[in-house]
Amino acid sequence: MPTTSSIPPEARDAILAWYAEQGRPLAFRRTRDPYAILVSEAMAQQTQAARVAAYWERFMERFPTVEVLAAATPADVLRAWQGLGYDRRALALWRTAKIVVEEHGGRIPSTLPELEALPGIGPYTARAVAALAFGVPVGAVDVNVRRVLGRMVAGDAAELQRVADEAVPSDRPGEWTHAVMDIGATICRPRLPRCGSCPARPWCRSASASAATTPALPRTRRRRQPASVPFASTNRWLRGRILDRLRAAPHADWVVLDQSIGKHDPARVKAAANAMAADGVLEVDAAELPDTFRARLPLA
Repeated sequence: MPTTSSIPPEARDAILAWYAEQGRPLAFRRTRDPYAILVSEAMAQQTQAARVAAYWERFMERFPTVEVLAAATPADVLRAWQGLGYDRRALALWRTAKIVVEEHGGRIPSTLPELEALPGIGPYTARAVAALAFGVPVGAVDVNVRRVLGRMVAGDAAELQRVADEAVPSDRPGEWTHAVMDIGATICRPRLPRCGSCPARPWCRSASASAATTPALPRTRRRRQPASVPFASTNRWLRGRILDRLRAAPHADWVVLDQSIGKHDPARVKAAANAMAADGVLEVDAAELPDTFRARLPLA
């Protein structure tokens, strides 16, 4: 079984060759525009890349440049974001656009410290943008990449970041970033990985260990999993329905929220809306009328 603490050049070449033939042809992979890449990476946080592609194209039609996005209202951005969920990401992207225009002359910064200083951009997103948009040889480590590298080599989080950085080919950082992400998303899955289809199998500790294990293992009784909570009963579902109602209203109109939504009574609707207002996702009427609670999308 391999005991390497780094990705061998042969493994890297095999992964890149696999990506050239079988990489997913996602729309946002056809651009090198830093702004467009930043938008795609913001959307891909907590959302599968394949699902992001269609939303990204529509968003880019509505906000083709960072200047257009910065000049928009939060309400405009939240309406364009509908369907992606985790709407605070949309507001963080809008705030980033304003900072880029006001403090960086409309140019997306290229260094990791500058990128990480922008709203909603953490170490992974900063490294992905740096590699994809600017050709910086740094490894972007998300949950998929961490799983691929963690199965190929041993080590803790800090060690895997070192491995990821060292593995990046200096002349092809963008392709490498997409390649490892695709392997994690399509082959090196959390359960039942498709090791037989993986280009990195000859250099993978996990695949070698699995092959050496005797296949005829005694069956064990599975633990009964706790019943999942219906999605319509969750606070996330309620927040989404509140936003859908506000998005459907004309630009600056208030929407009365004094009735139940689904299984959520008016008190819970009001509590959820107030929490969303604290997050900046909506505005509640400060001059609330008696027995009336209303909200709207933020205008500034």
